[in-house]
Amino acid sequence: MTQPTRSQWDNLLCNLGDWRGSFTRLSPQGIVKEDIPTQVTLEGLNQNQTIRQVIRHFSEAGEVSQEKVLEYSSLNRSTLFFEDGAFSQGSIQFGPFSEFGAELGFIRGDRRLRLVQLFDTHSSLSSLTLIREHRASTEAAERPTLTVEQLIGEWHGEATTLYSDWRSPDCYASQLIVQREGDRLHQKLIAPNLELNSSAQIQPNLLLFDQGSYPIQVLLLPDGASSNTPLAIPKGKPFFLEAGWLVQPGLRQRLIRSYDAQGGWVSLTLVTEHKT
Repeated sequence: MTQPTRSQWDNLLCNLGDWRGSFTRLSPQGIVKEDIPTQVTLEGLNQNQTIRQVIRHFSEAGEVSQEKVLEYSSLNRSTLFFEDGAFSQGSIQFGPFSEFGAELGFIRGDRRLRLVQLFDTHSSLSSLTLIREHRASTEAAERPTLTVEQLIGEWHGEATTLYSDWRSPDCYASQLIVQREGDRLHQKLIAPNLELNSSAQIQPNLLLFDQGSYPIQVLLLPDGASSNTPLAIPKGKPFFLEAGWLVQPGLRQRLIRSYDAQGGWVSLTLVTEHKT
């Protein structure tokens, strides 16, 4: 596997365009609270040395109800991009009694899928926002809600890990084996120097991994998306936030934002995996 060679700014430019879609606000249990039609434009200025980002929310009548304009010519250290334009931005440090969260975003051709995961001042998962977008003048070929059956099987992946301290990225192969036994799901993850087994209760729209040192919930969401978070951020233990996107049957991407035991952001990993 080749090491990434492009700059972070070049990777950001993959997201330029006029994106139409919606911001869907969800409860921690995945229940839709609000769905807001949106337009997000990212335009390069001064030979792409500056980005102008315009975010518009629309009312049910189709009128602009909110507009925000941002311009920037550099990236802050809470954000990392991959060569295909996938990215994450969010909290650099978790601390008790403060709000915490991250956005994880995928891009594939003329589609984008982004997920915002937020935790309240009690460290509990408080809300999710699922953002489904397509480029203007292209088809919005949205996928159905992710199912357990689509996850079952053997997945072979290629992973790239970027680090928050900008050290050289790591590229490696991974294997994920997912099996079902009654109302439980069993997973085995194999990567260099790692073999991890886990098990979850299967519930109508989620998987609850309840046998580790703290409970982790995977919500099955519209457009083939998934949200993987602790129910509450554990104190004194490493943890991660993850989003997944079933791009097409048998092809899935996952973004994993990892934190250390002191709550510091360490790395961002993109896994592209195929089911065999």
